[in-house]
Amino acid sequence: MSDEQRRGDDRPDGGSPWWSGSGRDVWGAPPGSREQAGDGWPESTSDTAGQLTDTEVIAPPRDPWALTDTVGDDRNRSDRSKVPLLLALATALTLLAGSAGGAVGYLLAERDDGSLTVDGSSLGAAPARAVDRPQRSIPGVAARVLPSVVQIKVETGQGGATGSGFVVDDDGLVVTNNHVVEGAQDGDGDVSLSFSDGTTAQADVVGTSASYDLAVLRIDAENLPALPLGNSDSVVVGDQVIAIGSPLGLSGTVTSGIISAKDRPVTAGSRDSDDSAYINAIQTDAAINPGNSGGPLVNLDGEVIGVNSAIATVGGSLGAESGNIGVGFAIPINQVRRTVEQIIDTGEAQFPIIGASLDGAYDGEGARIALTESSNGTAPIVPGGPADQAGLEPGDVILTLDGRPVDGSSELIVAIRSRSPGDAVTLTVRRDGSQRTYQVTLGATEG
Repeated sequence: MSDEQRRGDDRPDGGSPWWSGSGRDVWGAPPGSREQAGDGWPESTSDTAGQLTDTEVIAPPRDPWALTDTVGDDRNRSDRSKVPLLLALATALTLLAGSAGGAVGYLLAERDDGSLTVDGSSLGAAPARAVDRPQRSIPGVAARVLPSVVQIKVETGQGGATGSGFVVDDDGLVVTNNHVVEGAQDGDGDVSLSFSDGTTAQADVVGTSASYDLAVLRIDAENLPALPLGNSDSVVVGDQVIAIGSPLGLSGTVTSGIISAKDRPVTAGSRDSDDSAYINAIQTDAAINPGNSGGPLVNLDGEVIGVNSAIATVGGSLGAESGNIGVGFAIPINQVRRTVEQIIDTGEAQFPIIGASLDGAYDGEGARIALTESSNGTAPIVPGGPADQAGLEPGDVILTLDGRPVDGSSELIVAIRSRSPGDAVTLTVRRDGSQRTYQVTLGATEG
């Protein structure tokens, strides 16, 4: 309804408006106006001494209040008997409206602050619901795992860092990433842990492995809730997983997703750095952000199947200083188990090598052994090393490792480091346009 049509609400007598055929409000139009002619109004245009001069009436007036009563006109006597009925109806409507208004007025009260509220209102009681969840549901797993996950804060002379970790031994051993505690080794920094119940503790760095981006911490505590370690070789693409940690400093954050892929070659950090980590990673779409580093990736049995370590960015880099886009990477727990055991036993970790330098500038098929000595004086083939003993030569292009195609030097390093020192691997090599196969027993170095 238009604003013009609503003017009927302002009638002095409170009556309902009547509308002309064109939609105009004519309740206040004078009797016999030309606007009304042909629309239920007398066609006369004048009123003489209260008498209508035209005796022909087209139809009864549409609005009884719009036409002035013609005093002494016998033609209206037949309608006079309707007046008491109309008045009675009007009175009844008024009483009804008054009763309704009184009821609404009782329910709605204007407060001193001008707000309109409903007295005695109720939206009903909250339904009773149990908070228990099945053991293998995401809430069930989270409830069991959260007490074993810690937030880590590190302060060193170079600045501060935050990350996550988890208890692997009830006597106070905690696993995290090397890049979380980097700079705090040998007592050069302060490392504090916070548990989900608010308990805090100071930690010492037992040892680290930059090559696998892992570190082991120890706190003075007993009977801690250690997490069980699973078998990363048994996970399959599509398995549901849960990541728990402290992304962006938000401790006790739980995210979930699936295993997106396995055996992803990931290089975390600068490839030119001696501290680069080469990981044969588990890929997941569970949300991982800075601060999740070092936290557990668990299956629906609550077993750790990986340590969250890196995320991909839109720019294509890999690291721990960017936002989540659904592409995160975790160190497989089978690799973590081997490395952590070495750190606990000796304070250091070992990783396997073939005893050859690779040509980082080569962009052809496979990975090529360097032709000449590196800038730091390292020979292409280490004399007496595994590659030398197997018969490899400078310039050889390694095409496959144990039948798996090699796509670049980084991928070859990742594939080798997913093995253990002393393992024998089969390399397919191209030399002088022909292919040949070599058996290499992997050596070991610390890092």
